[in-house]
Amino acid sequence: MTLEIFADVLCPWCYIGKRRLTAALANLAGRDGVEIAWRSYELAPGEGRIPGPTAAEAMTGWWGEQAPARIARIRSLGAADGLELNLHLARPVNTFDAHRLIKLAADRGRADQMVELLLHAYHTEGLNVADPQVLRRLGGEAGLEADEVRAVLAGDDYAEQVRADRLRAAQLGVTGVPSLVIGGRPPVSGVQPVADLHRLLEHALTGSRGVPATPDRVG
Repeated sequence: MTLEIFADVLCPWCYIGKRRLTAALANLAGRDGVEIAWRSYELAPGEGRIPGPTAAEAMTGWWGEQAPARIARIRSLGAADGLELNLHLARPVNTFDAHRLIKLAADRGRADQMVELLLHAYHTEGLNVADPQVLRRLGGEAGLEADEVRAVLAGDDYAEQVRADRLRAAQLGVTGVPSLVIGGRPPVSGVQPVADLHRLLEHALTGSRGVPATPDRVG
């Protein structure tokens, strides 16, 4: 069974969702029968490579007076899952190259490590994940060959795969991140309690019908 995860590095919910999904998979009977496919979903394709306002500042622009409470809630939920979400440090940038690097990592069996490092770099350390130097370092930490990482970032390898993921998201009805497509079923939110995620996966593996669907979380 293929588990497709539509996500973007810029989304704090994706970091929370990844941590919960990891926990849900840990004790899943039949885990070896689950193939995970990370799918690219750019939240801000119009962003440049140079960091601008912080995520917290952007959220204040979206939510106004509600922003402090909503930011505090995101940070609190992250902390409950062992994550430090520094929205006052993270600065949105273009993630196209980061997604291409994840594609390279997937081909080398290192996608999970690559995604984890990118999420931590952006949300916890406040690093510029559009900076080739940062991406080269993170690629090395994920176990990728330096020459391969350098070649991908210098060219356009995996660009079509990233664009194809966006088309697939539209075809499947994915409208936000993190979204899960489990065994080809309709997309569901990737931010659910661990027990609920475990049950969804268990039902899909056993071929059960009537798996409850929940709306996408918009990142």
